[in-house]
Amino acid sequence: MAHKVIISGGGTGGHIFPAIAIANALRRMEPEVEILFVGAKGRMEMERVPAAGYKIVGLTIQGIDRKSLVKNLLLPFKLLGSLLKARQVIKEFKADVAVGVGGYASGPLLMMANFVGLPTLIQEQNSYAGVTNKRLGKKAKAICVAYEGMEQFFPQEKLIFTGNPIRRESVAIAGKREEALASFGLSNDRKTILVTGGSLGAKTLNDCVIGGFEALEKSQIQVIWQCGSYYYEALKAQLEGKLPTGIVLLPFLQRMDYAYAAADVVVSRAGAGTISELCVIGKPVVLVPSPNVAEDHQTKNAQALVGKDAAVLVADRVAREELVNAVLNLLADEAKCEDLGKHIQQLAKLEADEVIAKEVLKLIK
Repeated sequence: MAHKVIISGGGTGGHIFPAIAIANALRRMEPEVEILFVGAKGRMEMERVPAAGYKIVGLTIQGIDRKSLVKNLLLPFKLLGSLLKARQVIKEFKADVAVGVGGYASGPLLMMANFVGLPTLIQEQNSYAGVTNKRLGKKAKAICVAYEGMEQFFPQEKLIFTGNPIRRESVAIAGKREEALASFGLSNDRKTILVTGGSLGAKTLNDCVIGGFEALEKSQIQVIWQCGSYYYEALKAQLEGKLPTGIVLLPFLQRMDYAYAAADVVVSRAGAGTISELCVIGKPVVLVPSPNVAEDHQTKNAQALVGKDAAVLVADRVAREELVNAVLNLLADEAKCEDLGKHIQQLAKLEADEVIAKEVLKLIK
């Protein structure tokens, strides 16, 4: 009989891509396995997961809205509704195991799985565990982590150091530099910076690029600028006829492998999934952690790399003044670039998806 696995979570690419990577690894190991995703209605997983070839059910759940108290009044009702729906999904699907990767939907699904006695596995991507995962960790059978020192949040005996699952197709960059540059219409004999604010974009990074046009043009530096689909239309209109040659503005990178292959330096937020990909590609990285995430975990993710001389950190609050100069200085220092690339690559964990998939199957057997 085919095993049945529920994978829950989402909200951002940082949760969705690892979830899909685990599902793909499960399918490679056990082609008959049945996988059902559970996400939050209205979030990006409701599109991305079906596009990857998997079924998904949506829960009516949201996070705490810090801007609108009125919206928070509905939270208890949405949580209760989500818990009841999660119970129904587990029962109808006849799941053998539930996996939580973080994000809104992860909480209700894993709470209910624990309540009905279904074995659960948590995949904690960050170096600082969120409140929901800390609670869920008490009853989880296994907790897969990507950073050292996680026993401060979880029972030590449940921890398995696996690294974060990544999109394998995104990090397959060997021998692609020339075709990658050509695909962006960029020159082979200039240095190239990749600026990426993650799947949703990052206003600070966008402001930094605009503020740095003159310095970038003067240094003859090319930029692949992924601004996020949320910001793209407004930026395109604002910059019509003003975009310097050699700066390519894109809402989303369809071919992440090309973007990584073309880059000499990567400027990025410090989401756990992105960092895991950056470790594998082994390029020098400047991280600008987002200040708008729970428990400021992106800063902690970035500091874990900086402590190993594997990345440069520029705080969000000073990025508009300092980021472009920091990147240009780094590009000019070849020895520093080489050191950063070497040290970050030593932290790579390419097989994380398969290690986690094995743990999931172990819980069934």
